[in-house]
Amino acid sequence: MSNMESRPIAKLIDVRRSFTQGETTIEVLRGVDLTIAPGEIVALLGPSGSGKSTLLQALGLLEGGFEGSIVINGEEAASLSSDGRTRLRKSTLGFVYQFHHLLPDFNAAENVILPQLVKNVSRSDAEARATHLLTTLGLGERLEHRPSQLSGGEQQRVAVARALANQPMLVLADEPTGNLDEHTADIVLAEFLRLVRGEGSAALVATHNERLAKKMDRIVRLHDGRLE
Repeated sequence: MSNMESRPIAKLIDVRRSFTQGETTIEVLRGVDLTIAPGEIVALLGPSGSGKSTLLQALGLLEGGFEGSIVINGEEAASLSSDGRTRLRKSTLGFVYQFHHLLPDFNAAENVILPQLVKNVSRSDAEARATHLLTTLGLGERLEHRPSQLSGGEQQRVAVARALANQPMLVLADEPTGNLDEHTADIVLAEFLRLVRGEGSAALVATHNERLAKKMDRIVRLHDGRLE
């Protein structure tokens, strides 16, 4: 196995995060250690308010204020400038949230095309990639529909396609089916896992649903600010 293949796509060492409210300090992350291998899909399990979103924000380089080491694709985030973290985030990571956050004035295909154009992919290649991803997710007949014309499950499928548009090495998903009914959640998660595996990406999926977590490769549990 080569060094590239054996190197973790992400590694967190003693990551901590606290917030101050008045005279009270709230410790959300109390020394988190986590390693994610290339292509591995990990469920991050914990109840609402346990700090799952904070952990994803740390790994996603979305805000500062964290202590400890966050290494993504071999690069230590703490040693990077703001521009460097943005570069690493754009080149390596994809994001799926509980709420789809699609651009309402653009159709499904355009929502998947736009992040590729930002990365300087040609329009024709971006259109082909969007069509491929959306068709794989069962939306081949809905490419020109705007978000308001799509069901909740369809909107979340578009969000999944958008997250994978630039072929990220690691997808971070924060309760990606939390806003869906159980039947639709099962379908969307199954399609998400199938597509992520087919793309060869790794993923960290935050959820409070034990049943859904068991469908992934490994489960880590966040309790009292630490992973178990």
